Amino acid sequence: MAEWNAFYHNEEDEEEQEEGEQSGGEYYKNTGRDSLVFLVDASKEMFIKGEDGQPSNFDMTMEVVRSVYTSKIISSHRDLMALVFYGTEQSKNPRNSFKHVYVYHDLDEPGAKRVRETSLADALWCCANLYSDIKLRLSHKRLMIFSCRDEPHGGDSAKDRLARTKAGDLKETGVVIDLMHLMKPGGFDVAPFFRDIVSPPDDEEDLGLQLEPCGKMEDLRKRVRAKELKKRAMVRINLCLGEGVNVAVGIYAPAVAAKKPGPVKLYRESNEPVRSKTRTFHTQSGSLLLPSEIKKAQVYGKRQIVMEKDEVDAIKKFEDPGMILIGFKPMEKLKRHHHIRPSTFLYPEEGEVKGSACLFSALLTKCSERNVFAVCRCVSRRNYPPRFVALVPQNEELDEGKVQITPPGFNVIYLPYADDLRTLDTPRCPWASKTQVDKMKEIVTKLRFKYRSDAFENPVIQQHYRNLEALALDMDAPENTEDLIMPKVEQINQRLGPLVQDFKDLVYPIGYNPENKPGAKRKTADAGGGADKKPKVEVSEDELRAHVQNGTLVKLTVPALKDACKQFGVRTTGTKKQELMDALIAKLGP
Repeated sequence: MAEWNAFYHNEEDEEEQEEGEQSGGEYYKNTGRDSLVFLVDASKEMFIKGEDGQPSNFDMTMEVVRSVYTSKIISSHRDLMALVFYGTEQSKNPRNSFKHVYVYHDLDEPGAKRVRETSLADALWCCANLYSDIKLRLSHKRLMIFSCRDEPHGGDSAKDRLARTKAGDLKETGVVIDLMHLMKPGGFDVAPFFRDIVSPPDDEEDLGLQLEPCGKMEDLRKRVRAKELKKRAMVRINLCLGEGVNVAVGIYAPAVAAKKPGPVKLYRESNEPVRSKTRTFHTQSGSLLLPSEIKKAQVYGKRQIVMEKDEVDAIKKFEDPGMILIGFKPMEKLKRHHHIRPSTFLYPEEGEVKGSACLFSALLTKCSERNVFAVCRCVSRRNYPPRFVALVPQNEELDEGKVQITPPGFNVIYLPYADDLRTLDTPRCPWASKTQVDKMKEIVTKLRFKYRSDAFENPVIQQHYRNLEALALDMDAPENTEDLIMPKVEQINQRLGPLVQDFKDLVYPIGYNPENKPGAKRKTADAGGGADKKPKVEVSEDELRAHVQNGTLVKLTVPALKDACKQFGVRTTGTKKQELMDALIAKLGP
């Protein structure tokens, strides 16, 4: 494989990189698999039913675990997941060395077939063994504990101390421990035991431990969803506030367009994924070319300038990746028309530079108090052109259950260059009268509703995921999806009533039918139902010679170059643009 990769490059990687550059240049490549272990308390207290027939804490936990398993099968089937119960009568774990610990699922890829007083230290030790048996590279390791007992050992200090030791060993190996505490009579007190077990966030002091216990299915599902997804930075750079003052920050994408996963080529006989490779050969000798033997060239002033790969990279490079503070501006200076691309989010990376969170928080607080935004010069990656950005402060918001709704940080607004601003010629249309405007205002008021982005799903993608789910879970047929973007015609007509007809009477003349416009295009029998052919544009010999002399032949399109070759009798075996240009230059050049 080493020899193969040295000579051939991967087409899939190239397409993936091009797609990332087209979407704004911010592109994240996964470097390992995510892993998640569910450690569920199976004691008697977990099975107590709630009031009015509400499901027990164990039922809610297993429903959430099942939903996470299902979503992983569809979206991230290569991630590793495990399910472990502690406090069970029976024991099942590696070498059966831990009592009352039952490993229901080993740490492995999720599939269709997966969907009493005890020591928590044994359970944590068992989970550590699950991770030690995995030889794959893991980019993220997370352990979730589901329990409604704030003192699982009944006050046994020896068992508490042993559990804290095992939890510390897990955290030293990079495992993040989260607590999903559930409702119980008398409340759940995190401080006595679990405060030393779970992993607090780096930027906030034990915020996760201040949350109220989950008493409803939707609350538990929302909390697991927030913890289960790993927030990945598109890029990590330094924010330079002055000479020698650097803050480590990460740039995140607040929202990413949902897309159907691309097709995977499979080998016909074994149904295994295949990877396509591209090889470059010499046109004359037919020998295989090494990457070092391939160079790039550009024609300048009738001369072909050959450049090495390092020289091309040096031309593209402006400066090293980073963000440099230029100054501050009042918020009213930032206009709505300055938006040219989706914004990103800036957050401190305490693990990169110690003290970054404190200095970042101070900058955020002052910008928010003074109602200003910071102007910076940003180079997000190597060989990327610099952009001017505005850092707009955003304060943290919590809901009633102290769950974070809006994180604190800066919204990165990419500012336009002078070339990005254009003056548009507005079309001349007849102005609406005040009566017509007032009538349309009534229609808009009747159809107004509170928009929520999560209330509308892409029906094509949802149906695609339902098909994958049915295939992965061996279901007879996929579930039907509701198209939420289709207008509710009956409800609209009921709300508007006669307003639509009143508006038509005010705007259109009597008997107006938009389908019978006099200027509408219709296919005639003489045209044969086909579209009119575009006239063929020919380049004169003088114009062509001028292009050759000035080195501007590249401005002509490939069809125009082909027509010029036919017009002047230039023979060429190639059909690429450079080959056509070379043939014309050889024929008409000095």
